[in-house]
Amino acid sequence: MQGKLNVTYQLVCENDIHKEISLNEILQNEKIVKLLKSEFAKGLRNLDITSDDNSSHIVLKSQKELYEFEADKKDFADLIELAEEDAKARKLFKKGCQEIALVDFVTL
Repeated sequence: MQGKLNVTYQLVCENDIHKEISLNEILQNEKIVKLLKSEFAKGLRNLDITSDDNSSHIVLKSQKELYEFEADKKDFADLIELAEEDAKARKLFKKGCQEIALVDFVTL
């Protein structure tokens, strides 16, 4: 196999978050309902906030920076190790962020 791969990865940290919250769960929180009423219906009274779509979710997740490097196609089996080496060379690892996750790889 000849050619190159463009590999994209991100750091994985201990305090990363990925949480999905349903719209109904959000609207059950009194603080949020009060905030919505004061922001979008200021001065109006006797309001009820509901949602018809039960499948809507909001995702809270850590914002991550993506890093890229090139590798030979023959090194496909070692992409994780190569990504770790690239992160070490860039001095990306720090306390609490000692792992990487492959995001994508594209044939060039």
